[in-house]
Amino acid sequence: MRAVIQRVQRASVTIDGVVKSQIGKGFLILLGIENEDDTEDIEWLARKIVGLRVFDDENGVMNCDITHIQGEILVVSQFTLMASYKKGNRPSWLRAAGHEKAIPMYNQFVEELSFKLGKEVGTGEFGADMKIELLNDGPVTICMDTKNKE
Repeated sequence: MRAVIQRVQRASVTIDGVVKSQIGKGFLILLGIENEDDTEDIEWLARKIVGLRVFDDENGVMNCDITHIQGEILVVSQFTLMASYKKGNRPSWLRAAGHEKAIPMYNQFVEELSFKLGKEVGTGEFGADMKIELLNDGPVTICMDTKNKE
């Protein structure tokens, strides 16, 4: 799994002109799922994200995690994170998991994050044409890949 985690002041996802989800201060997460991903990847990634200490403490130092600031999370599935661009200029999506695997894993990841956060996590809609709006905070953007755990 690959995740691009962006610290935001606010973020929303709109589908066909209708806002599906919106959050205030917290994380907008773009999530890519590949064929080899499993439950262990979901648990590791959710734990690392909720534990990220990238929010300012009372001294203005990035020392607080998202639970400390009572932040929110919006997760958007993004198969393009799994692009292979080594050959030619047109990316290949062969590493991206198909719908039959990716949808249940995406839903399980959202559930795991919700459990660890202690509140509902906003979502996009798998496979939909989504318009994402965000106000980056910092900006702070962190990329994680469960294939690089060490």
